[in-house]
Amino acid sequence: MSSNAVFIRHPESALYKFGEEHPFNPIRLTLAGELLQSANALQEEAIVIPAYTADHSLLTLVHRPDYVDIVEKLSEDHPSPDDIGAAAKYGLDTEDTPFFPGIHTAAAAIVAGSVEAADQVMSGKALHAYHMAGGLHHAFPDRGAGFCVYNDAAVAIRHLRQTYNARVLYIDTDVHHGDGVQWVFYDDPQVCTYSIHETGKFLFPGTGFVHEKGTDAGFGTCFNVPVEPYTEDDSWLESFRESVEKVAAAFKPDIIISQHGCDAHAYDPLSHIHCSMRIYKEMPAIIHELAHRYAGGRWAALGGGGYDIWRVVPRAWSLVWLAMTDHPIAAALEEEGSNAPLPQQWLDRWKPLSPEELPEWWLDDWSEVPPIPRREEITNKNRAVRLIAVQDLT
Repeated sequence: MSSNAVFIRHPESALYKFGEEHPFNPIRLTLAGELLQSANALQEEAIVIPAYTADHSLLTLVHRPDYVDIVEKLSEDHPSPDDIGAAAKYGLDTEDTPFFPGIHTAAAAIVAGSVEAADQVMSGKALHAYHMAGGLHHAFPDRGAGFCVYNDAAVAIRHLRQTYNARVLYIDTDVHHGDGVQWVFYDDPQVCTYSIHETGKFLFPGTGFVHEKGTDAGFGTCFNVPVEPYTEDDSWLESFRESVEKVAAAFKPDIIISQHGCDAHAYDPLSHIHCSMRIYKEMPAIIHELAHRYAGGRWAALGGGGYDIWRVVPRAWSLVWLAMTDHPIAAALEEEGSNAPLPQQWLDRWKPLSPEELPEWWLDDWSEVPPIPRREEITNKNRAVRLIAVQDLT
């Protein structure tokens, strides 16, 4: 498989920060990027810095003009009382997604990075592209939600549709349902949305059930695989592999856009899933293989959620790039029972700053963690849901 991959980095995306106490902290990008560099896995020549930010014409491919206008106004250092009063109408005054000075600039930079990743791949400049700051999948055309202001994934997909007439398979592995992207393309037969996540019965945003299949011409191009709370690695990966392979085979995309939220880890404070780093090693490898089998290798990956920012996110997001570039570390980790130490340089740099004891290995040692008592019941429920989710493809 080709290692012709580019790493997209827009400097202004690091400004996307809601506050010191907010769980969405852009230091995640620094931690993961420096981990890759310390592992000699990210060279300067692979980094692409977009020379633009997303303007109105790009943002309004998905978002309503009045929404973009209010985000711009709330981005000012001192918004007017009328604009502050309008924030609630657009979902920008909540504890999850509060407006802040510079919010438009930062969010538009993230959109630009994801569009650049999609363009790099679909234009043939690169076979694969990774935009770690992207994946803000909860934003809607007319409002922000779930830490997301602009939906960079949806804008990138709409850009691919309009510019290249591409058939796009969107794969979302965040523990929270990829609702914003799903609803934008719910009636589009040329965009297939797939999401594996903790069931909306218990977790934000409360959607993503198997009966959500699309509408009108888009019926049958929307797939959701909700899993039970406390799902573990084996069941998560079984649910993912058995369903996403059938979806990719049936849809036959021109390009795959994947979102790699890493909040299904047992350490994550915002979900109830009990998985380890193993799923973040295996899912990118599966997607990589599917891209080569069905999409001519064309694959653009985005980041997403992940709120254990010290122990989980740097490793999980780095593993996407390692899989994408066929790095020797990824190959070594594929061997049964194998592991590899994290770079000592990275550990020495961040251990004094981390509020948690940092792991010293790429993968978790789960041998001493007691199994979930309801493992068999959870596994059987997940199997039943997965079969329903893709029953029309069998």
